[in-house]
Amino acid sequence: MEVVGIRFKNNCKLYYFSPNGLELSVGQKVVVETPNGNTLANVVSPVSNVSEEEIVAPLTNVLRVATDEDIKTMEKLESKHDEVINITKELVEKLQLDMKLVDCEFTLDGQKIIISYVCEDRVDFRELVKELASKLKSRIELKQIGIRDQAKTIGGIGCCGQVCCCSRYLNNFDKVSIKMAKTQDLSLNPTKISGVCGRLMCCLSYENDVYAEASKVMPKINTRVKTPDGMGTVVYNNLLKLICDVKLDGEDNIVVKKYFLNDIDFEGKNYQPKPEDPTNYVMESYESKDSPYGYMPHKSEPVSQEPEHNTELKENINETENNNKKPRDKKRRFKRYFNKNATRR
Repeated sequence: MEVVGIRFKNNCKLYYFSPNGLELSVGQKVVVETPNGNTLANVVSPVSNVSEEEIVAPLTNVLRVATDEDIKTMEKLESKHDEVINITKELVEKLQLDMKLVDCEFTLDGQKIIISYVCEDRVDFRELVKELASKLKSRIELKQIGIRDQAKTIGGIGCCGQVCCCSRYLNNFDKVSIKMAKTQDLSLNPTKISGVCGRLMCCLSYENDVYAEASKVMPKINTRVKTPDGMGTVVYNNLLKLICDVKLDGEDNIVVKKYFLNDIDFEGKNYQPKPEDPTNYVMESYESKDSPYGYMPHKSEPVSQEPEHNTELKENINETENNNKKPRDKKRRFKRYFNKNATRR
């Protein structure tokens, strides 16, 4: 089934529509039909074939490629954005409603305005809708969104210095739990693991699988292990480097040393070390007709510490040094020694 990827304004989520036989390219503006009415959208991925199992039915068609008139109409409607938000804020304060406005959207025909807001409790906004409809002369729809959707719509800069992931490329919000922060041995200070939305940062789930797999093979804290220097107790684990800090048994001084996982032994160990680093070997290759790259790896040999061409270079350097040396003057050396002894006498 042919589909085309489309994104709406202030929304990085990718939606699939049927191209409806149109020749569409990335960057084009198109008119699509939504439950709220017709609106403009941007084509972000070309037409491609996707299995029906991956498509959420029913698949909506792209109506047409946006004309200059459609674009001008939408720009004229969006110029009223600030006016609509200000009028709505005044009415919210007048009616003393506990809600925070986020954004407003317009349909292409201008007959409907969708206002999104954030609110913790349930609010009776029937009176607000009546007054907005009489002032704006349009149908009004109030849509409640979550606090994460608010950050996604408004955008912002995260603690890493980059644009928030949600407003940049995330299609959906994955589940993030405090257990992920514990698995990665992060500080549980809310200010350090929370995003601009006040919830746990989405990036906590990016590397969680790597840390979870590493924690399965690493010994737990306070586990007794056998090291090359004797028995000891694990006091800290570096999951990414697979290094353990072990406090060695001793009566006089407390000694803590670092050991790689493959250098220690403990009960229940199920770690298999990786093979040696292939950079220690030089790969000899030969031409092959069957290889699409023109060569195939054939044989590996250890790298010699002193290549052959270095011996000739050393001989040439030694010859030049010997030639540049001045011959010793024995007579002059004897005179210095004689005069020195004569002055002492």
